Amino acid sequence: MSSLQARTGRHKQRYEDQLRLVAGCIPYRLEQNVEGCHGSSENKLLVLMISSPNRDDLVFPKGGWEDDETIREAACREAFEEAGVKGILGETPLGDWKFRSKSRQKSCSPEGGCRGYMFALKVTEELESWPEQANYDRKWLATEEAFKFCRYDWMRDALERFETTLAEEIRGFRRKEESKEVAIRPPVSDAVEDQHQMSSPGCFGKPSSVQDLENSCKCIVQG
Repeated sequence: MSSLQARTGRHKQRYEDQLRLVAGCIPYRLEQNVEGCHGSSENKLLVLMISSPNRDDLVFPKGGWEDDETIREAACREAFEEAGVKGILGETPLGDWKFRSKSRQKSCSPEGGCRGYMFALKVTEELESWPEQANYDRKWLATEEAFKFCRYDWMRDALERFETTLAEEIRGFRRKEESKEVAIRPPVSDAVEDQHQMSSPGCFGKPSSVQDLENSCKCIVQG
């Protein structure tokens, strides 16, 4: 059972070039919607954001990267502690961004600088209770809504990078599936012969191997 106690303090905090190192993620899921008179379906991309007390804008879960964990472990921990979600984390960061901590936003002092590394997190589990539930509410949003609610400009930039990366991964998956289908499709002469052997006169259909492949193909995005 996971502990519901969040880490506190900065005695294990990592720093580099006088910048506090931060890890976070953009949690997401693909939700299937049925639209149109013909019942056509499409996957709608949703991202999870969190709110803090007395604020109308939203942020993505993030926090300090500590010296007893990897950067990916830190990003997963922050998603669990602040947003109560677990899932499949991207292998590499979407990028890194420099910004100032919220307590130093209006300060001209060099203190309070941060470098944040953000990942994509495909959510597989959404918990009913989580460590910082009293401090954060969570909200699923379409990406176009999320852009409007982002508290900081650098988060909007991270969200744009996330959309581009995910779209490229989906296109790559589809190309791979199409190449597999072409590779295992029988020659035309064999396919015609199989149709004559397996179909009654006047009936025309696809070879069973191709039909099974089409029925089994699903769009799966791995983070």
